[in-house]
Formats: sequence, structure tokens, C-alpha cells
Amino acid sequence: MSADTVCRAEQDSEHMGELADLVAAINVTPPDGYRSGAPRTTRVSHRKMSLQERDCRMPREPTIETKRVSITDADDCVQLNQYKLKKEIGKGSYGVVKLAYNEDSEKYYAMKVVSKKKLMKQCGFFRRLPSQGSNSAFPLEKIYKEIAILKKLDHSNVVRLVEVLDDPNEDGLHMAFDLMTKGPVMEVPTEDPFTDEQAHFYFIDIVLGIEYLHYHKIIHRDIKPSNLLLGDDGHIKIADFGVSKEFEGTDANLSSTAGTPAFMAPEMMTDHEHSFSGKALDVWAMGVTLYCFVFGKCPFFDEYIVSLRHKIKNKPVEFPEAPLISNTLKELIERMLDKNPETRISIPEIKLHAWVTENGSNPLPLEEEHCTAVEVTEEEVQNSVKLIPSLSTMILVKSMLRKRSFGNPFECLVRRAERSMSAPGGLLTGSWGLLRSSSQLHPSLRKISNEGSRDGELENLYEDDAYTECSD
Repeated sequence: MSADTVCRAEQDSEHMGELADLVAAINVTPPDGYRSGAPRTTRVSHRKMSLQERDCRMPREPTIETKRVSITDADDCVQLNQYKLKKEIGKGSYGVVKLAYNEDSEKYYAMKVVSKKKLMKQCGFFRRLPSQGSNSAFPLEKIYKEIAILKKLDHSNVVRLVEVLDDPNEDGLHMAFDLMTKGPVMEVPTEDPFTDEQAHFYFIDIVLGIEYLHYHKIIHRDIKPSNLLLGDDGHIKIADFGVSKEFEGTDANLSSTAGTPAFMAPEMMTDHEHSFSGKALDVWAMGVTLYCFVFGKCPFFDEYIVSLRHKIKNKPVEFPEAPLISNTLKELIERMLDKNPETRISIPEIKLHAWVTENGSNPLPLEEEHCTAVEVTEEEVQNSVKLIPSLSTMILVKSMLRKRSFGNPFECLVRRAERSMSAPGGLLTGSWGLLRSSSQLHPSLRKISNEGSRDGELENLYEDDAYTECSD
């Protein structure tokens, strides 16, 4: 199909007005990393759904597995099968997020396009051998593992993966997610924090979403406002599993640093290698997020990474005089920001806290009431992405048929591939590399060039910028 046929102006005219309005409404980070417009204060009245109503939703539709893809270019879009890839609405270290229109369903989606080359390069796959004792696999296998998990996750507080398209002859891996037109729940910092009612409403969503992930043995590792997107129902959906970690047993014993510095737990701020609880890391980040909700800023922040680490490890949490918050909320934040992970409050304890349950008048559902088991088989991992057959692949298959040779022609390459990403959800992971976040630049920061930065200085640090190692 020609580009003129696919994307000609006559066929697009009925959608362009709607598209322009939608793009203008999307509150996500543009390519330059900045946003326009005043901070948003969301009203929770007139749209609050009960937990019972949300639990009665229809089961999620299965993620589409695409076998064959047609790609054509046009002046105003790129046609990827039934998707028209439009404007860039987000950007990270390993790719971009584009507005995608599905002509079949007549709906808009967020299409994340990940650079596989940048991913493997940042994880050291092309530059160095794996560290001693490393059991890392080929990086893309970890991506497919994450995709296999995301395809099955079905919770009202977790963003939904709709379709995955992969071309073995191209650098881009395409993942279509439900479009969250309202964007992140909050920008940090902001002069317009949430009220107690708003913070409570959104925090309940986070608790239930994180409990669901932990139930399925997934540590998110990067909970922060910019990764909490608002759905059309006004509820939070947890997004960006780029540094997530799957675990076995009752908890994850992590040893590498991953996530966003201002949201990292103090047990991660050590110079010697040791293991720490993954669940406790998520609880700490939830505590920092709750603090942001009510005060509009992080409890610990500094433009220099060494100073930031020192504050997180040693400085007690301080509460501004305004806005005034209740003692029960203050006590919950203090328990979530307990510097000792052994005594830090847990998710089950948070669910019973007086501020969360409104002194027992609004109890949260039990774990078994909103968490259902998800198992991922090896076959599902293998089939998590249907590759787009390239011409060279088709020629290779025909050659194998002629020679009656059905061995794996890439077996030697796979055996040599030993370096991997740090987590099953490693779509946005790097070797201590910074990821551009969706927040505004902190007023106290200044641009720092990559050359000549001082020791201990974190280049271009934003209040919710993330970085990670690739050793887990």
C-alpha cells in the first residue's frame, strides 16, 4: 500500500480536528523536556468510583501479537500496520513515545518506540564482558520477559499494554499502551500541592497497584509522580516498568542501584555492595511520593548526588509549616520514610493505617479480593513478541528448506550473548545513565555539560530523573 493511499489528506480530514485537540490536551513531556501551562489541581469530586464498581470491570482483552507488519512513510505520519504514528509526545534515553491512531478501533494510543541498539550499548553489551558471577542473559530476552509479564497484568491501577510489534531488521521495538491523556498525576516541584482528600484518593490507588505488583512478584523500583498516570476514570495507573525487577520467594534481594535519586531509599546509598529488600524500596518511594502530594516537593533534594545521598541517609524528614497536615498523615509519612528498612512500615500495615482507612470507616479490599494469579510460561515468553519477517529472514528460511537444515542458525550468537539488562522490565535502563523525566526543571538547578563536570555532580539532574546500574 502506497504512502499516498494510506495517509492522504482526504482520509485524514475527519480526524485532524480531533487529533489537534487531543495532542493539545496531552500533559506529557515534550521532546525538549519542558512543559507549558500552570500546575494542575485535580478535583476528586464527581468522578470518584468505588472499589466495588472498579472491581466489576470487564476482563482485559489479550495483548495483540502481530505476525506481519507493513510500514510506509508520509509527510504527516508513519503508517505501522493499522497505526498512524503522529507527533512525538515523550522522549527518553532509549527512544520516544508517539501519539498513535488505530484505524481499526478508531482510538488513540501511546506508542513507545525503544532503540534496541542504545539499550544494549548502555547495558555494556557491546563494550565489555559481564562481571564475574553475572548470570545475565541477552538483553532483548529480558525485554521479552517484561513484555510477557505486562501482557498478563490486569489491574485498574496498572497501565495496559495493548500490542507489541518488532522488526528484526530495524532498531525500533514498538509497544502500544493505553493513552493516558491526562498525563502524570503531578509535576514536581509544584506550588499547588494536593489537598488531604486528593492525596488520600490517589494514594489508595498507589497502594492497591503496588500490592498487586508485589503479589505477582514484581518490584517497580521507580515509583514517583511522573510514573503515575491519570486514566479517563480519574484513577492512577502505574506506568514505566523500565527498571522493574521480578523476584522469587517472599521478597526481592537487590544489590544494584536503580530508580530516581530523590526517591531512592537510604539503604541504597552505600559504597559497599550488599543486598536489600525490594518491597521496602517501593514503600520508601511511595512515602516520598505521598510527601510530594501534600507539599509539592521532595523531602530530600540536592543538585549534587553526594549531598543528596548524605541527606537521604542522615537527615530526618522535616515537615513545612504550611500546608498544615494531620498528625495521622504525618505519622504515616514518617513510618514510610523510616531509614531502617527492617522497621519500615509494610504494605499490609499501610492498608490498616488510620489515615488510609479514615479511622476504620473506609477499609481497603483484602489482597485476594483484587489480586489474581498471573503465571508466565516459557512458551509465552518466546511468543511475547511476534517478529516482523524481514526479506533476509524469508530468504534464510527458504534456503533452510532447500537444504533440509532446520538447526538454529543463530545458536552461536545466542550462546555468546551473556550480558543483560538489570531487570525484566529494562526498557529504559542504562549504566548510571540519566533518563529525561516528565517533570519541570528544578529552579535551583543549572545545566552542566557532560565534559568537565565536577566529581560527585549529577549531570542535568531533575528532581525526578532516574538512573540505574545493569548488574541485577
